[in-house]
Amino acid sequence: MVPLLLLPLLWGGSLQDNSGFELRVQKSVTVQEGLCVFLPCYFSYSWSAWHPSAELYMYWYDARSNNLVATNNPKRVVSVEKKGRFRLLGDPMTNNCSLGIRDARKSDTGNYYFRVERGYVNHNYQGNMLDLQVTELTEKPDIHGLEGLESGRPARLTCSLPGYCGGESLGFSWVGAALDSRKPQSLRSSSVLTFTPRPGDHGTNLTCQVKRQGNRVITERTIRLNVSYAPQNLTISIFFRNVTELRYVGNAGNGSSLSVLEGDTLRLVCVADGNPPATLSWAQRGGTSSPYQPSSPGILELPRVESGHEGEFTCRAQNPGGSLHVSLHLSVESPPQLLGPSCSWEDEGLHCSCSSRAWSAPSLRWRLGEQLLEENLSSTSFTITSSSAGPWANSSLSLRGGLGSSLRLSCEAQNVHGATSAAVLLPPGKSGSLAGVVPGALGGAGAMALLSLCLCLIFFCILKARRKRAAGRPKGKDDENSVMGTVSWGSKHKPCPDIPLDQAPPAGESPLPVGQQDVYYANVTFLRRQSQEPREQEATSTTEYSEINRSK
Repeated sequence: MVPLLLLPLLWGGSLQDNSGFELRVQKSVTVQEGLCVFLPCYFSYSWSAWHPSAELYMYWYDARSNNLVATNNPKRVVSVEKKGRFRLLGDPMTNNCSLGIRDARKSDTGNYYFRVERGYVNHNYQGNMLDLQVTELTEKPDIHGLEGLESGRPARLTCSLPGYCGGESLGFSWVGAALDSRKPQSLRSSSVLTFTPRPGDHGTNLTCQVKRQGNRVITERTIRLNVSYAPQNLTISIFFRNVTELRYVGNAGNGSSLSVLEGDTLRLVCVADGNPPATLSWAQRGGTSSPYQPSSPGILELPRVESGHEGEFTCRAQNPGGSLHVSLHLSVESPPQLLGPSCSWEDEGLHCSCSSRAWSAPSLRWRLGEQLLEENLSSTSFTITSSSAGPWANSSLSLRGGLGSSLRLSCEAQNVHGATSAAVLLPPGKSGSLAGVVPGALGGAGAMALLSLCLCLIFFCILKARRKRAAGRPKGKDDENSVMGTVSWGSKHKPCPDIPLDQAPPAGESPLPVGQQDVYYANVTFLRRQSQEPREQEATSTTEYSEINRSK
């Protein structure tokens, strides 16, 4: 009986032979606080076929406290602190003893050993223990789903922390201007965020925060949103002489009007908001002159505004999300330009016409001397007829009845940008036509011609009298050596025989009777040099009279 009693003892002692027990596991592993780690593990053991139906159990123990942290034996109780966080993930049938740890805590730092039990076989693999180190969390979260964000289209973003597989100690939250403040906090305290981006969200920051229990942020990541949207806020800035005069924001189908003086410098700058940036282009409709467009497509320059630039200018902004355009009608204004007046004598009297071009359309009026002729005034002495079409204004004047000794008629044109006038001077009854401003030049030329004619007549008379006197005496050298003559004016009633008195006056003038004609004379004194030869008689001076007739 003794050998039979000793047999189990001897068999049990044979189990302490470690030659058949082997454990392959990582000796040391480091994990950040709150994250997860997976530890591959494989084992082998010596087995007797005497108990083929025995269940194989695996255990992991904390070497410091010998507390059980993970097992597949449902009858054994594990540590409360480690329960649910340390799990056996291996299959015993394949000798897989792999261990998974999630939501690691700093208190988990230490050494851990593996144990196996099957029937009478049990073994602690304490010679090959696991060294676990838990450090501060420094990992940054990742944000996914940022590609293809479009305005008005719902988006789904996911925040993940590498190495995190869930747990009670960590949580996620979202912070950013793109989030509606009215969105419930519970919907923003998740690793998944659903929202609809808007154009204003482009370029704003969005932050995913990782918090520990107690709402303390331990790590976070911030990204800048890239939201695509169609062009909007299309703006035209208008510059006059390098000064911003107007900033116009329009929408498709709307338009505005701009008035510019002819000759001004105009610069139009078109700007649109869009992502991706919109392509800008200018188009002109209705103008006859092409504007200068520099290399920048959003700028249109008119170094000198002309009437041919008048028309509609349209700026268009376009990107893959859509297009937008705004139109601006350019009106070119100018001070009046006067054509005329021109006048002609007709059977019923004097007829004059005057035209002016300007924008805005000018008004025309007539002035006779200092008197303003009113168009709507009922009068039998004059008639004014006016008309206008576009930038042109036309007016005609008919004068009837007797006119003064001289007629000064002017046409005046004016609008809000300036005024101009032109005058014409006509002798009463003079046939023909004159145009433009000529009275000063015409009167001056007439006066000079009349004065020249009078001087010529005087010297002709003097010369003729001199020749007659010279014919009645011998010719001497002194006759050719006179150096100075003095002329004095007087009057007699004997006409100069070589000047006709019946010369016709200008048209419209009546000749005066002969007895009423003014007669003029000239007293001429000649100074001679003393002759070397004796003379029969000595004379120091001679006086001649000549009659000159002038018609009034």
